[in-house]
Amino acid sequence: MARRYPESWLVTDERVGDALWAMLARVPPGGGVIFRHHATPPAARRRLFRRVRRIAQARRLLLVAADPPLPGAAGTHGRVPHALTWPAHDRAEVRAAARAGARLLVLSPAFPTRSHPGAPATGPARLARMARGSGLPMIALGGMTPRRYRRIRTLGFGGWAAIDAWLP
Repeated sequence: MARRYPESWLVTDERVGDALWAMLARVPPGGGVIFRHHATPPAARRRLFRRVRRIAQARRLLLVAADPPLPGAAGTHGRVPHALTWPAHDRAEVRAAARAGARLLVLSPAFPTRSHPGAPATGPARLARMARGSGLPMIALGGMTPRRYRRIRTLGFGGWAAIDAWLP
């Protein structure tokens, strides 16, 4: 039986600041959190992760940590062997994910996003075509909202991830 993964994902980073706590409260139980915070110094990143982990456990959220791995994460997010979630922006990255044993593709950018102002969106249909044949479940990221996810799930996406959509 194939493992079921969360449909709704919060992606964290430094830009959300203290809004992170309200955002975590908005993710439905059974959702997922991709903890990034790449620019946070290592000791502070570990402290912040432990706090997020306590909330995730209490709310039954699957918590994945961006590389480097953090103790207590359900898996790794990044371009590393056996990553739980693998970010992909093109066909080469999709192929690399499959070769590396990743479990989920996080494909972006589906739509224009504030995280990358002015950058062109790939579009959900093109992202789905890139991943076709990989055998990996697809999560759409980039300008995503619950409404947009409902519109694109017929393309084969098994979930959506966002930063801004979770802001209070």
